[in-house]
Amino acid sequence: MEHVLVRSVKGNPTTVVAGGREWTVGAEPVRWFERVSWWEGQRRMPRGLSRMDVEVLQLQVRLGTNESSALTTMLLERDGLGGGWLLRESIADAA
Repeated sequence: MEHVLVRSVKGNPTTVVAGGREWTVGAEPVRWFERVSWWEGQRRMPRGLSRMDVEVLQLQVRLGTNESSALTTMLLERDGLGGGWLLRESIADAA
């Protein structure tokens, strides 16, 4: 997964920088937590991973500041070690 930079104002995401491009958040973000299944790929819980849930953020974003550009859905996952965000998936919405 690619590390991305999420800029926010008062805790609300406003911009995502991914792949050298800047994306503007165009809709209300959706946030939830998922259970981490670390045991499926490892025999022991990874060092430093003392949590069982991971934060996921779904954002509707558009490239740049062009209000007429199509929205794209980005699923971001909180990086448990660094506290930043990882791009889990990006899906271009068909208009």
